[in-house]
Amino acid sequence: MAAPADDNTINAINLLIDSPSSWEHQLLMLVVVAGAAVLGGAIGFERELANRPAGFRTHMLVAAMSALLICIVPDIVTYMEPSHDGEAQWKSDPIRIIQAIVTGVSFLGAGTIFTQRRKNHVVGLTTAASLLMATGVGITVGLRLWILAIGITLLTLLALRGVHMLEARLTQMHTDQREDDEDGESRGRKNSELDD
Repeated sequence: MAAPADDNTINAINLLIDSPSSWEHQLLMLVVVAGAAVLGGAIGFERELANRPAGFRTHMLVAAMSALLICIVPDIVTYMEPSHDGEAQWKSDPIRIIQAIVTGVSFLGAGTIFTQRRKNHVVGLTTAASLLMATGVGITVGLRLWILAIGITLLTLLALRGVHMLEARLTQMHTDQREDDEDGESRGRKNSELDD
């Protein structure tokens, strides 16, 4: 007959098996993280079309990880056993979690800027900003604010694609105007030279 397991062994096994969340709650978290990945991927797809260093997969992963970290915070706090005075050993500050997420993504964003530097022209600022927006989308989805997250995704896509097209059109109009002005000055000089 086998020797009975001691309390430490049973506690260790329970630690591995027990979960602070039901399997249904974990599946819901998985759906939330997948939703964040889809919305982040939409932003990343636009960056991919623009041939930028951080594209589809990077934005998907950033948004998904942001949502995951927001989703698991309540479970981490719940899982911690109370101390001798009945207070939780860990206290959660959601703002610190968000700060940590933003700090980590900021390093990714800085990498997209730093590796793309050319003479006096810095490239990658918009991609870094879009990574930060993907983080915001992930955090928002993690908080289950779906309408806001979808709206932020659409506004981000509008800023990246729609404003870019408007910017290109305005730049072209400005270039055409400048060429017309230079042509007018050239014609004016030729006319005044002919008058002399």
